[in-house]
Amino acid sequence: MNAPAARVYATVARIRDMRRWSPECWAVVSRRAMPRTGDRFVGFNRRGPWVWFTSCRVVRAEPGREFAFKVASFGLPIALWGYRVEPRNEGVELVEYWEDLRRGRGAKAAEFLGRAFTGTPPQERAGVNRAGMRTTLHRIRHAAEQQGGPR
Repeated sequence: MNAPAARVYATVARIRDMRRWSPECWAVVSRRAMPRTGDRFVGFNRRGPWVWFTSCRVVRAEPGREFAFKVASFGLPIALWGYRVEPRNEGVELVEYWEDLRRGRGAKAAEFLGRAFTGTPPQERAGVNRAGMRTTLHRIRHAAEQQGGPR
């Protein structure tokens, strides 16, 4: 991205704006516009006829470097989502990552809830998320590069 690391980080860490970037998220309720490590927020998502909400906790909020949060549903761990801002010769590279946390105790219940609320079978989840990540990163790039101002 042709934007400074601080601006790219601020774009992804303004969690209430996630609805602008993600093709699934349509609202976020958070006490702070830019949550800190340990803060919680609720995400509301939609894909086709499926609508669901998630409880999230910020696990990394390092300005200019990384923003990540864990997602749970009904108290069951679901995923870790994050963004790493990596400096390059010109601008930065933004890496979005996702880790499925549905394993161990409660994994079957989490899988059932995931399919019931999102309509996505477990074997298709990674592909659906990769497609969504491409869209999200494209939108974030456009926003960060269009904000202008000093680099």
